[in-house]
Amino acid sequence: MPQITVDYSAPLDRRGFARALHPLVVETVDTKLDACKTRFREVEELIVGDGTAYDAVVHVEIALLPGRTEEIKARLSEAVLDLLTTSLKTTEGVRLSVEIRDLEASYRKR
Repeated sequence: MPQITVDYSAPLDRRGFARALHPLVVETVDTKLDACKTRFREVEELIVGDGTAYDAVVHVEIALLPGRTEEIKARLSEAVLDLLTTSLKTTEGVRLSVEIRDLEASYRKR
């Protein structure tokens, strides 16, 4: 925990983004750095709207153990959006989104 997934079709400095994201998460939600795990999934094909324009996407999902307030989650979402703008070569034509959610009660780890 936190479990972080990044779906992307825009050029993204993945390693640099994760290395900046993890301390941000630690500071915002009070967790440990070595608990942060980020996996990246490249989106091969994306169609937005009627598909006539080429759009790119970066969507970050951060799953946390329950207990964080909605205010903390919103603050983290905004901070991640800000970080994304510095991790991309350009944000023109790139749709950015972030979701912070609670892990399900069935979550286990070893």
